[in-house]
Amino acid sequence: MNHAHDGTDPGGEPRRALRSASADRVYGRHSGYRNLRAYQVAELLYDFTCRFCTRYLPRSDRHHDQMVQAARSGYQNIAEGSEDSATSKKLEMNLTNVGRSSLAELEKDYVKQLKRRGLQKWEPGDPRFEEARALRPPTLEAAVAWVNRTGARESPEERAANLGAVLAAQAHWLAERLLDRQARDFEAAGGFSERLHAARRWGRNG
Repeated sequence: MNHAHDGTDPGGEPRRALRSASADRVYGRHSGYRNLRAYQVAELLYDFTCRFCTRYLPRSDRHHDQMVQAARSGYQNIAEGSEDSATSKKLEMNLTNVGRSSLAELEKDYVKQLKRRGLQKWEPGDPRFEEARALRPPTLEAAVAWVNRTGARESPEERAANLGAVLAAQAHWLAERLLDRQARDFEAAGGFSERLHAARRWGRNG
């Protein structure tokens, strides 16, 4: 097999396409969004929301598509911002902020769904709320198992909607922390234009 085009080295290990010292100086560190905690929680939230809407909201209900699209915007914009950071810190921060706003909208949608269905919204200090906040499910399966736990007094729908609201709030907070880090990185090192000038100086100086 020709490994030059399949993204692996001859030993089958993944390798970077942009791996020269010049590329590092010009583009800096970028992408790697799958390692961002904000992305990981937002992606899990998207999967959870798709399942929630399939089970509890008919496709004819406009809230179905609204919630799914907000969840998709959350994780997708964080990923796209990370990818675009190679050539535009401004675009990276703009897209991260779009994702952050979508996650805030999704939290409100979960709360609204609880009210529409006459279900209880758990508040901070409520043991159920604190349990949901501390859950931090690593997978969709773990989240679903918690929702459907045997012996729970609440309905699965109430547990699911409250967990969705908690996950959305956590993803929103993580997106804000990511924006804060991006702002600090920009102040410290600038953006693409600064890297271009620095790389050119490096080239001229040998």
